[in-house]
Amino acid sequence: MQKAIFCWSGGKDSAFALYRAISSGEFEILALLTTINSAFSRVSMHGVREDLMDVQAKHIGIPLYKVYIPEVCSNEEYEKQMEEAMLFWKERGGSHIIFGDIFLEDLKRYREEKLEKVGMKAVFPLWKEDTTELLSGFLKLGFKTMICAGSCKNISEEIVGETLSEEILRYMAPGTDPCGENGEFHTFVYAGPIFRNELNIACTEKVVKYYKVKKETEGKIEEEELGYWFADINLKE
Repeated sequence: MQKAIFCWSGGKDSAFALYRAISSGEFEILALLTTINSAFSRVSMHGVREDLMDVQAKHIGIPLYKVYIPEVCSNEEYEKQMEEAMLFWKERGGSHIIFGDIFLEDLKRYREEKLEKVGMKAVFPLWKEDTTELLSGFLKLGFKTMICAGSCKNISEEIVGETLSEEILRYMAPGTDPCGENGEFHTFVYAGPIFRNELNIACTEKVVKYYKVKKETEGKIEEEELGYWFADINLKE
């Protein structure tokens, strides 16, 4: 059995890929690796609280290994931190890193190239599968996942904080990928076959934040303001 680290976001694609990796019997998962925004103690992009990620990992039964990155993090700094994490686990017998990516070719190639530098291999259990079928299979297995963040272009205030379902997808903007693979939305998984027990959680607040991003249009660099919804998820008392 090969020893692997799982690149963990806490969301649906990660959970389904972890389920596949465990079910294959090919890997011993040493740890779930996640990146934490050190300024806010929350998962980068998803906005989920660090302490909630700790509880999630405890209910799955696999240690959570955290890489802390600053709020404003350059690519160089991010790559340095991740390379150090990979080398840390390589020294402990890790040979593979498992990801939940589905169809983003550039991202897959980037991950493979970075891992090749440190002598490790990337594994993609969900690669090139149909995302509609993936979501259907995910839900049929009994997974439950709450929408924790998403672009205002794709989801509304009413949807953020709700448990993802095929019915909920109908209320998202046309063209939204069923698994949010283009970054349209993110989720936090709280129940399913990889869990010892279901987490008792609730969305206690919904917040919209705006970010300025640069994009190139017809050779010109323009600045665009994008809005994102975030659900503040907590354990019920």
